[in-house]
Amino acid sequence: MTYLLVNLVFLTVALAAWLIAVGLRRLDRRVVIASGIALIVVFVLTAVFDTVMIAVGLFSYDPAHHLGILIGLAPIEDFAYPLGAALLLPALWGLFGGRDE
Repeated sequence: MTYLLVNLVFLTVALAAWLIAVGLRRLDRRVVIASGIALIVVFVLTAVFDTVMIAVGLFSYDPAHHLGILIGLAPIEDFAYPLGAALLLPALWGLFGGRDE
């Protein structure tokens, strides 16, 4: 199984939860903006630290299992994890967390 297929399963669940939370108006604008800012920061950190860890040989990716698109030394599929977290965590918080209203 390729990294893309694994990521698609995870991202589908995360996106569905986010769409439900938005549809139920459980995520206000502040949460969406904060999540977007956090996503940008985590994307940058992922690019930097994954590149360093791959460069020093801490781990590697089998080229047969990813698309071949790299940011630094990290395959593009590796950025699905922060994207999924940026969608899923605020959605779960909005759906199951307490309301301060």
